[in-house]
Amino acid sequence: MIPGGGQPNMQQLLQQAQKMQQDLAAAQEELARTPVEGSSGGGLVKATVTGAGELQALVIDPKAVDPEDTETLADLVVAAVRDANAAAQQLQQQKLGPLAQGLGGGSGIQGLPF
Repeated sequence: MIPGGGQPNMQQLLQQAQKMQQDLAAAQEELARTPVEGSSGGGLVKATVTGAGELQALVIDPKAVDPEDTETLADLVVAAVRDANAAAQQLQQQKLGPLAQGLGGGSGIQGLPF
Protein backbone atom coordinates (compact mmCIF):
# COMPACT_ATOMS: atom_id res chain seq x y z
CA MET A 1 0.00 0.00 0.00
CA ILE A 2 1.08 3.52 -0.69
CA PRO A 3 1.09 5.92 2.29
CA GLY A 4 -1.99 8.12 2.16
CA GLY A 5 -4.06 5.39 0.50
CA GLY A 6 -3.21 6.31 -3.11
CA GLN A 7 -2.76 3.83 -5.93
CA PRO A 8 0.79 2.93 -7.00
CA ASN A 9 1.97 4.59 -10.19
CA MET A 10 2.07 1.61 -12.56
CA GLN A 11 4.27 3.39 -15.09
CA GLN A 12 6.81 4.16 -12.38
CA LEU A 13 6.72 0.56 -11.11
CA LEU A 14 7.24 -0.76 -14.64
CA GLN A 15 10.17 1.60 -15.17
CA GLN A 16 11.76 0.48 -11.88
CA ALA A 17 11.29 -3.19 -12.80
CA GLN A 18 12.79 -2.60 -16.25
CA LYS A 19 15.81 -0.81 -14.76
CA MET A 20 16.34 -3.63 -12.24
CA GLN A 21 16.13 -6.16 -15.07
CA GLN A 22 18.73 -4.18 -17.07
CA ASP A 23 20.98 -3.92 -14.01
CA LEU A 24 20.71 -7.67 -13.42
CA ALA A 25 21.56 -8.44 -17.06
CA ALA A 26 24.56 -6.09 -16.90
CA ALA A 27 25.78 -7.71 -13.69
CA GLN A 28 25.42 -11.18 -15.21
CA GLU A 29 27.41 -10.11 -18.28
CA GLU A 30 30.11 -8.68 -16.04
CA LEU A 31 30.26 -11.97 -14.10
CA ALA A 32 30.63 -13.92 -17.33
CA ARG A 33 33.69 -11.80 -18.21
CA THR A 34 35.32 -11.67 -14.78
CA PRO A 35 38.03 -14.29 -14.15
CA VAL A 36 38.30 -15.77 -10.66
CA GLU A 37 41.16 -18.02 -9.55
CA GLY A 38 41.31 -20.87 -7.10
CA SER A 39 44.25 -23.05 -6.13
CA SER A 40 45.28 -26.12 -4.21
CA GLY A 41 48.44 -27.85 -3.07
CA GLY A 42 50.02 -24.56 -2.10
CA GLY A 43 49.58 -23.22 -5.62
CA LEU A 44 50.67 -26.37 -7.47
CA VAL A 45 47.31 -26.46 -9.24
CA LYS A 46 45.44 -23.30 -10.25
CA ALA A 47 41.99 -23.13 -11.80
CA THR A 48 40.46 -20.07 -13.39
CA VAL A 49 36.69 -19.81 -13.75
CA THR A 50 34.45 -16.95 -14.78
CA GLY A 51 32.33 -15.26 -12.15
CA ALA A 52 29.50 -17.33 -13.63
CA GLY A 53 31.40 -20.54 -12.76
CA GLU A 54 32.63 -21.59 -16.22
CA LEU A 55 36.07 -23.24 -16.14
CA GLN A 56 38.43 -21.22 -18.35
CA ALA A 57 41.93 -22.45 -17.51
CA LEU A 58 43.79 -25.03 -15.50
CA VAL A 59 47.51 -24.71 -14.71
CA ILE A 60 49.41 -27.64 -13.20
CA ASP A 61 52.92 -27.15 -11.89
CA PRO A 62 55.18 -29.99 -13.12
CA LYS A 63 56.11 -30.67 -9.47
CA ALA A 64 52.52 -31.87 -8.94
CA VAL A 65 52.83 -34.55 -11.62
CA ASP A 66 53.86 -37.97 -10.36
CA PRO A 67 53.08 -40.75 -12.89
CA GLU A 68 52.89 -43.19 -9.99
CA ASP A 69 50.28 -41.10 -8.15
CA THR A 70 47.72 -39.66 -10.53
CA GLU A 71 45.08 -39.89 -7.81
CA THR A 72 46.67 -37.07 -5.81
CA LEU A 73 46.89 -34.92 -8.93
CA ALA A 74 43.20 -35.53 -9.64
CA ASP A 75 42.36 -34.54 -6.06
CA LEU A 76 44.39 -31.35 -6.43
CA VAL A 77 42.57 -30.47 -9.66
CA VAL A 78 39.16 -31.03 -8.07
CA ALA A 79 40.15 -28.95 -5.03
CA ALA A 80 41.42 -26.09 -7.19
CA VAL A 81 38.22 -26.03 -9.27
CA ARG A 82 36.10 -26.12 -6.12
CA ASP A 83 38.12 -23.26 -4.66
CA ALA A 84 37.67 -21.21 -7.83
CA ASN A 85 33.93 -21.95 -7.91
CA ALA A 86 33.59 -20.89 -4.27
CA ALA A 87 35.26 -17.60 -5.17
CA ALA A 88 32.90 -17.25 -8.15
CA GLN A 89 29.87 -17.81 -5.90
CA GLN A 90 31.15 -15.16 -3.52
CA LEU A 91 31.53 -12.76 -6.46
CA GLN A 92 27.98 -13.62 -7.58
CA GLN A 93 26.66 -12.74 -4.15
CA GLN A 94 28.52 -9.43 -4.19
CA LYS A 95 27.30 -8.49 -7.66
CA LEU A 96 23.81 -9.97 -7.72
CA GLY A 97 22.83 -9.96 -4.05
CA PRO A 98 21.77 -6.31 -3.89
CA LEU A 99 19.81 -6.71 -7.15
CA ALA A 100 18.03 -9.82 -5.89
CA GLN A 101 17.10 -8.02 -2.68
CA GLY A 102 15.65 -5.23 -4.79
CA LEU A 103 13.52 -7.81 -6.51
CA GLY A 104 12.21 -9.02 -3.17
CA GLY A 105 14.69 -11.89 -2.73
CA GLY A 106 14.19 -15.37 -4.13
CA SER A 107 16.22 -14.57 -7.22
CA GLY A 108 16.06 -18.13 -8.52
CA ILE A 109 19.69 -17.86 -9.60
CA GLN A 110 21.35 -21.22 -9.13
CA GLY A 111 24.09 -21.18 -6.55
CA LEU A 112 22.80 -18.17 -4.68
CA PRO A 113 21.30 -18.73 -1.25
CA PHE A 114 18.62 -16.07 -1.56
